[in-house]
Amino acid sequence: MIDLAVLGLLSESDLHGYELKKRLREIMGPLSSVSFGSLYPALARLERDGLVEAVMLDAVDHSSPSIPMTGSLSGEAAAFRAGRLRSVRGSRNKKVYAISPAGRARLGELIADPSGDERNFNLKLAFCRWTEPDVRLTLLERRRAALVDCLSEGRRSIVAGSERIDRYVRSLMEHHTESTERDIAWIDRLIAAERTTAEPMAAEHAGPPVESQTIGGKP
Repeated sequence: MIDLAVLGLLSESDLHGYELKKRLREIMGPLSSVSFGSLYPALARLERDGLVEAVMLDAVDHSSPSIPMTGSLSGEAAAFRAGRLRSVRGSRNKKVYAISPAGRARLGELIADPSGDERNFNLKLAFCRWTEPDVRLTLLERRRAALVDCLSEGRRSIVAGSERIDRYVRSLMEHHTESTERDIAWIDRLIAAERTTAEPMAAEHAGPPVESQTIGGKP
C-alpha cells in the first residue's frame, strides 16, 4: 500500500519527507500507521529500485545572486534541477523526492493489479488520472463485479437467516446491502463518465476516415 501511495503522491508533485508524510496521512486517513520509521525505509527502497529520485537542495549560498523563491518546495526543486536555483530557505539541507519514469510505470502496474483491489481500491481510484483509460475502466468494472457478488451474498444471507435472526441483526444486514447498492450506483456513474470521456479520445486517435481509392476513375 505504501508504494502505491508514495508513487501516486509524487506523481502530483515533488515532496520532501515531512510533507510526504503529511499528505499520506491526509489520503490514507487519520488512522494511517505510516510513520517516519516506515516511510524513509520505503523511500530508500524505491530510490534503490529506480522508482523515485532524490534531489538534495543545497544550504543557503550567500555568495550566489538572490533568486525569488517560488513559495512551493516542489517548484524550487524543479528550478534546482533546471539549474536556476542557487539557494533555498533555511540552513539545513532538504532531500526532495521525485518520481522517475520507471516509477510512473510501476504506479500504473499497481493500479492495474487486481490482487490489491479489495484493500486499496479507494487509493487506486485517487490516482487513476495517472493511468491509461483502459486501466481505469478495467479497475472500475472489476470493482463493480465484486460489489455485485457481495450484494448477492448479502441478500442470500438475509433470506437464509430470516427465521433465526432478530430484527436488529436483520436491520444491520439490510443496511449493508443498501450501502452496497449505493456503491454500485456510484460505480455505474463513474463507468459511464469514463466511457463518455474515452470515446472522443478513441475517435481522435483513429484519425480521419480513409477515402476509397479509385482505379481508372472507377471506385
